[in-house]
Amino acid sequence: MQPPNQPQQPFGGQPVDGNPYAGHSGQQPPAPSGTPYGQQPPAPSGAPFGDQQPGQGAPFGTPAEGAPFGGAPFAPAPPARNSMLLGVAVALGAALVAGILYGVIAGSIEREVGYAAVGVGFLVGFAASKVGGSGPAVVAASAVFSIGAVYLGQLVGISMILADVAQVPFSEVVGDHFDTVTRTWSQEADFMTYLFLGLSAIAAVGGAKKAG
Repeated sequence: MQPPNQPQQPFGGQPVDGNPYAGHSGQQPPAPSGTPYGQQPPAPSGAPFGDQQPGQGAPFGTPAEGAPFGGAPFAPAPPARNSMLLGVAVALGAALVAGILYGVIAGSIEREVGYAAVGVGFLVGFAASKVGGSGPAVVAASAVFSIGAVYLGQLVGISMILADVAQVPFSEVVGDHFDTVTRTWSQEADFMTYLFLGLSAIAAVGGAKKAG
């Protein structure tokens, strides 16, 4: 009896019909081209994370010109502080001028006029707010300086009256006897005196709001 035929080796050197791996000597076939894990194609131009020039649409690159965090700087804020200081300075100057005029009127007629005190306050507040705005600091400074202006006017009026009574120059009363002037003011001050001071402050607030 002849020995049975030996089974053919599937991975041997001889090809076997229908065997796709025959004839490769036991080696695995090479990886097919175009495998998803092979060499990737280059990134297309214009990709958001590709190679781009700075500032040309890259979301995390260098900010473009005019961007909020780079490029052109922000526009400077308006100088509000300088305007406020200028308004306070104007309030002080207007208070000095208005106070002296108020004192001249009061000394000439030898009495105080309520409308004049209101006018002093309104003038100070209006001028200050017209220049420095109607901010709280400007309005408060206008009210305080208006009270000082009316007080200054009252002292000027008393000095004029004393100079007329004593027949001495006005400058001598103010320069040599100013303590007498302030003492006379304290003795003569009454409800109307303080009312005029308060009215000037209220008028200053009104003038500031009117200008603003």
